[in-house]
Amino acid sequence: MRTGSFEERSLLEQAVQAAVSGASFTPFTEGLAGSVDRRRGAAHSAGAVFRSMLGQDFCLGQPGARQGVGTESSPYGISLGVRYPRSEPGELVGAAVRAMAGWRAAGPRRRAELAVEVLCRLHDRSHEIAHALHHTTGQAYATAHRAGSLHAQDRGLEAVAHALAASTRTPADMYGERLAERGGPRQMDVPLGMDGTCTVVPRGVSLLIGCPDFPTWNGYPGLFASLVTGNPLIVKPHPRAVLPLALTVQVARDVLRKAGHDPNVVTLAAEKPGEQLAPRFATDPEVRVIDFTGSVRFGEWLHRNARQASVYATPIGANTVLMDSTDGYRRMLRELALSLSLCSGQSCTAPQNILVPSGGIRTDEGRKTIGRFSVDLSRAVKRLLAEPRRAAGILGAIGSDRIRTSLAHAAGCGVVVHASSPVAHPDHPAADIRTPLIVRLEAHDEQVYAREWAGPVSFVIATESTSHSLDIFRRTARRHGGQFATVHSTDPLVLGAVEIAALDAGVHLSENLAGSVFMDQSAVYGDFCAAEVSPVAHTALADPSFITGRFRLVQARRPAVRVHDISAAEA
Repeated sequence: MRTGSFEERSLLEQAVQAAVSGASFTPFTEGLAGSVDRRRGAAHSAGAVFRSMLGQDFCLGQPGARQGVGTESSPYGISLGVRYPRSEPGELVGAAVRAMAGWRAAGPRRRAELAVEVLCRLHDRSHEIAHALHHTTGQAYATAHRAGSLHAQDRGLEAVAHALAASTRTPADMYGERLAERGGPRQMDVPLGMDGTCTVVPRGVSLLIGCPDFPTWNGYPGLFASLVTGNPLIVKPHPRAVLPLALTVQVARDVLRKAGHDPNVVTLAAEKPGEQLAPRFATDPEVRVIDFTGSVRFGEWLHRNARQASVYATPIGANTVLMDSTDGYRRMLRELALSLSLCSGQSCTAPQNILVPSGGIRTDEGRKTIGRFSVDLSRAVKRLLAEPRRAAGILGAIGSDRIRTSLAHAAGCGVVVHASSPVAHPDHPAADIRTPLIVRLEAHDEQVYAREWAGPVSFVIATESTSHSLDIFRRTARRHGGQFATVHSTDPLVLGAVEIAALDAGVHLSENLAGSVFMDQSAVYGDFCAAEVSPVAHTALADPSFITGRFRLVQARRPAVRVHDISAAEA
């Protein structure tokens, strides 16, 4: 589906209006006009297109490509074998620097129009990208299609809109007057007209360091924000999830080439097994913008060592749930079970620490002790995942030894409330699918729960009181990061106290979310996702600095050409 230039411009204008007003605008998720029937056909053929890439060289036509490298393996057990071109970091950086002048000259609006064209082309290939995500990240196919394709495209469009709005806020052509002295003490000053131009100048080469779990959803905001603000982009995917971002780069390069621009505005930096190119790119003097989603540890490393660049890091951290009271106990348990299970706990907003007062919580079914709550939560998870096909669709597959190690280690840290057990996939017998692990801890076990654990690992932590829970939440979030927190309470005073604690900790807060909006969505689909005040969190679409840190405004001034000067020149 190609929407055509007029429709793309209309889409861009609607996106800018929504970004400025704060209105919700999700055209790719809801379906572009006229695209539904055509995408039905694409859905049937996407699997065949995906399979045709397996075991083949992935062609991009990049500079200095000498060999094909492959590092991916499907968590569902099929052989991928896709080989990507590998170039030396210096060659890709050099190509990006050479492409920058022409891309800067295109101007913000033209760059934004081309970015929207890229997104529409990606929308055409949504199911194909979903297959790539499914077989690299382990996401269930439905999740890969909706979150990794459609939601990611909406996030990319939002970034385009914010970038264009910020880039055009200052007029490109300017005029002003100042008083100029005539020279003598008795001569009156006269106004002197000044013409000027104000140009958006990109910071430099932009580096996107992809994550292994949600490479498009996390990657598209920075990718499109950098492109619209004029920065050429090097995409360095995680070795476990190259194909989704490689397809994105392929589409972008094709759009650029056909529009008459240097395709090296966007390049792919594939790496050999164990090569670890990210630090080399990140410390290159020409790299001035870095986007990264992943561990707090590497985010801190980037801030310490990539001092020449603006670093936009989204750390995962340890997300917290504070339990106080509820008037919908069973509904709350169902939604908490789903949040713990979704994508095998690999979502950046999956809850990890569940703080429960030892004396229990008030519910519509009477007071529930922490022991009763733990048993009920375990049963809710079991009910949710009782049917294998449904369980496979919620959990997805695990493709990382780091997660397997995390599960094994965490099981020995306390009393196991719900053991992580394998689930057989009806269509992929080789897939490694695990149910969540829930472990009971005490408040003094802070050395265990105050850090990020990979995969479907969560802790029910006994505290002295709700006030004690607040202290733990505030302290651990400030020291170790976290995307969000949620609270369940029927007491307005408690809700107010948690809101203050969330402000102190600098994380997003959801209150009593259950039913159609479960807690895992609270930060993901909010305008300020990753806008925490944590020292290592600097990524948020709606935060102006996420855009404005990618460019500078450079002004040129000259004496204005007056009307009689023009007439004299013509004479």
